[in-house]
Amino acid sequence: MALDSESFELLLPTLQRFIRERLIPAENHLEEHDDVPLDIVQDMKDMGLFGLTVPEAFGGIGLSVSQEVLVNYELGRTAPAFRSVFGTNIGIGSQGILMDGTPEQKAAYLPRVASGELIMSFALTEPDVGTDAASLKTRAELDGDHYVLNGTKRYITNAPRAGAFTLMARTGGPGAGGVSAFIVPADLPGIQLGKPDKKMGQRGTKTCDVILENVRVPAANIIGGVPGQGFKTAMKVLDRGRLNISAVSCGLASRILDEARAYARERKQFGKPIGEFQLIQAMLADSQAELLAGWSLVKDVAARFDLKPPHVSDPEISMQVSCAKLFSTEMVGRVADRGVQIHGGAGYINEYPVERFYRDARLLRLYEGTTQVQQIIIGRELLRTA
Repeated sequence: MALDSESFELLLPTLQRFIRERLIPAENHLEEHDDVPLDIVQDMKDMGLFGLTVPEAFGGIGLSVSQEVLVNYELGRTAPAFRSVFGTNIGIGSQGILMDGTPEQKAAYLPRVASGELIMSFALTEPDVGTDAASLKTRAELDGDHYVLNGTKRYITNAPRAGAFTLMARTGGPGAGGVSAFIVPADLPGIQLGKPDKKMGQRGTKTCDVILENVRVPAANIIGGVPGQGFKTAMKVLDRGRLNISAVSCGLASRILDEARAYARERKQFGKPIGEFQLIQAMLADSQAELLAGWSLVKDVAARFDLKPPHVSDPEISMQVSCAKLFSTEMVGRVADRGVQIHGGAGYINEYPVERFYRDARLLRLYEGTTQVQQIIIGRELLRTA
């Protein structure tokens, strides 16, 4: 699926203007209050941002992956919390339903996701389970026509805002084959939210624990209607999510580079702008080269992703996605570090955007699969295909 070129050419400049005129000016408010203003959230709904990846048949816009990474590049140029409001919703929160859900599940949930009426969150990580997702401990025991869920999910993005969770729980034996994906309404009895996490960066994003105590979920809420397919669903969802994190990383790197260039032109030492010193130019040049390399990689992998059969796992594409996430998220960390260095002492002060972007960028190498996970995926696939 893809939005027609003419419509997309209207959407992208509109989004760029919204970021420039509404989101960037609100960054300081976001940092101070740790929340996205409600009027901005409503503007996002009115623009259709909550339905970017939902097919038009369900009331969304229906972007292709190649179009989605272009959108996420632009969104990466401002505080990550703005995208977080709807990014999880249209990404890992609802993509499992879109990829593997039954026709009834799609009809019941996707139109509400697209309108922004329903916020969905993705609940996989647990206190003792992160990278080793196949070892999750949350249990789902069949009881008549319901499953009874018990366990705790950790670091769940948008949990305080969520109306429902795409939640992984163990319905069978050990390993990936015993994991099922459930649609779990957030208002079911037995669900409790932990206190909001206090994070290093990305202020305005909302994460917390989700605690399940004897939560009764209809068996019909297993995504796809078949137990034991949840791990496969999660991995397919994460492939697209990782590619979009890569695009966000490139967008953030471009914003940091712009801030560093502007500062290098304005700041004077020894009677001239610091940008005239070759060592400053070298840091800018390295950042530009790495940004172009990362962004070229992301766009290339996105185009390849669009060519594969929809919603089908492809180990080669998964490996390429991991290459994009590994390089781009590590790249933005280096660009952020140089951005602070170019600013000197000012880069350590909260008044300058590079200070908070330095903290924001650090998370990109961790969530939706750490750098080390991407290395393992790449290495394993290279050896498998040798």
